[in-house]
Amino acid sequence: MNANEIRQKFLDFYAARGHAVIPSASLVPQNDPTTLFTSSGMQPLVPYLLGKEHPEGSRLADSQKSFRSNDIEEVGDNRHTTFFEMLGNWSLGDYFKAEQLPWIFEFLTAEVGLDPAKLFVTVYSGSADGAIPKDEEAIAIWQKLFAGKGIEAAVADMVTEEAGALRGMRDGERIFAYRDKNWWSRAGAPDAMPAGEPGGPDSEIFYDFGTPHDPAFGAECHPNCDCGRFLEIGNSVFMQYVKREDGTFGQLPKRNVDFGGGLERIATAKDGDPDVFTSSLFAPLFAAIERQGGVAYATAALRERRALRIVADHLRAAVFLIHDGVLPSTTDQGYFVRRLLRRAIRYGEQVGVTGLAALVPAIVGAYEGYITLAEPAHDIEAAVREEEERFRATLTRGMREFERLAAADISGRDAFILFSTYGFPLELTQELAAERGIGVDEAGFKEEMGRHQEESRAGSEQKFKGGLADASQETTRLHTTHHLLLRALQMVLGPDVHQRGSNITAERLRLDFSYGEKMTDEQKREVERIVNEKIGEALPVTRSMLPKEEAEKLNAEHEFGAKYPDTVSVYSIGPRGATQDAPRFAEAFSIEFCGGPHVSNTSEIAESGRFRIAKEEASSAGVRRIKGVLE
Repeated sequence: MNANEIRQKFLDFYAARGHAVIPSASLVPQNDPTTLFTSSGMQPLVPYLLGKEHPEGSRLADSQKSFRSNDIEEVGDNRHTTFFEMLGNWSLGDYFKAEQLPWIFEFLTAEVGLDPAKLFVTVYSGSADGAIPKDEEAIAIWQKLFAGKGIEAAVADMVTEEAGALRGMRDGERIFAYRDKNWWSRAGAPDAMPAGEPGGPDSEIFYDFGTPHDPAFGAECHPNCDCGRFLEIGNSVFMQYVKREDGTFGQLPKRNVDFGGGLERIATAKDGDPDVFTSSLFAPLFAAIERQGGVAYATAALRERRALRIVADHLRAAVFLIHDGVLPSTTDQGYFVRRLLRRAIRYGEQVGVTGLAALVPAIVGAYEGYITLAEPAHDIEAAVREEEERFRATLTRGMREFERLAAADISGRDAFILFSTYGFPLELTQELAAERGIGVDEAGFKEEMGRHQEESRAGSEQKFKGGLADASQETTRLHTTHHLLLRALQMVLGPDVHQRGSNITAERLRLDFSYGEKMTDEQKREVERIVNEKIGEALPVTRSMLPKEEAEKLNAEHEFGAKYPDTVSVYSIGPRGATQDAPRFAEAFSIEFCGGPHVSNTSEIAESGRFRIAKEEASSAGVRRIKGVLE
């Protein structure tokens, strides 16, 4: 059973139990300025876990693409990946523990075929002050499930009086009670939660590979040990508590279930091999590397195997990020795509990888039938190839320069030269230095970077922000039209459309937006109709200065990843009768973070003519571009 089959079995299993199967959200979070990437299965569903009604109902299931940038340095062992899929099922005020735990146990044992004797589980041991009790309900359910398979399931309390130290496991123990490891809230442990924050106990499932315990990770082994014997393959979160103003905990009006299970990890358990990279999702990629004349994964030496894992993980992550509209760059999400690809190139040279772009079809093929990578595959290959050519052109010269500098510790100034002249990010210089046993002056590098940024900022003080060429009347009219256009695109193409770039002159506007398909003529005509309709309605355009948190609650459009001050400027368009003192946001046609300038009423736009889409084309993978005019 390969990973694609496991994914489909999971979705079918929960669909048969009344769950609506929803598509994966983008790796780029929508309307969430607090994080660069979707890093867990539950992240896109937080509003619904907190009480918002989901349009698909109270039972949901999905396989969510996820990316964790802080795991980049960890990749190279047999279990860490930056990109992964999280299988998830959700109950929004519907079923609870009595249904969830038997269902996931049935899926893993009956559907996937895992040996129940190799499964171990953890539960919440109760809060230190006794205010939140031990999860006896989950313990009783697990004991009944294991008893049904003829398996003894004794309970081990892993929290002792010796400063929270953990003891090893004993014969017959299968259910392990931990404290903070088995509590979920966005703020962490119960005592760290603010008033109004929801949370609850969780129950994790571990697969036992039976490998010998490594005493480097502690004197004794237990499910949460990091020695490699146990691998967490799933976690059921039971969100049932809310913290009161007085610090005590009450029950939520609606209790939720949030299950997440790593697809790659479940596939690894099914294969009985603790190496995540031997799963079916990586096999086509390693075969393609071998065809390039590279090292075979099955026979690779330890150092080569680490390099192969880095290449495979980083290229796969970059492919999915590019698919979701993130191109290699020096800022925000694009910085991580560039870093992934450049690390993959450098480590690829150790194992015979001569061209990353040529490996993209192997990744596309591995996900056939699940994620539509095939249609934009050409654009993804092009983006990878362009970055590869750019980096390889400087890599050889940069390595020569690095070797010249590496006779001693590398100064901040030299590290900055490697960055600015040869495209070596600081992390690459640090990795190379660590391999040679020398240091890098990180503080000095940051000083040089700060000085460079100040000089760059001083050189651009006179330029207009927000992509405006000037502040002329024609440019201002097109700027307000730009806001109308973005909202019209969301109405016609869907709410996942967001701005990805902008440039406005007195002659035309240009808007780059997240969307993966060419617009039809009918869609373009409808967008034009909406924009011109709003121009003709003579809607007031009002500016409000609001606390950033308040503006975010209005779902005002804003530049993703940008850092905003505590008070922000927000422009809203409509409704009729709105004023600066009473903007009436709930009825507005468009609301955006923006510094202006804008017309005071959309009727002023009509003085320049009707809006027309002059051109609609691809800008990059997952991003389209519209050029529009008033005539």
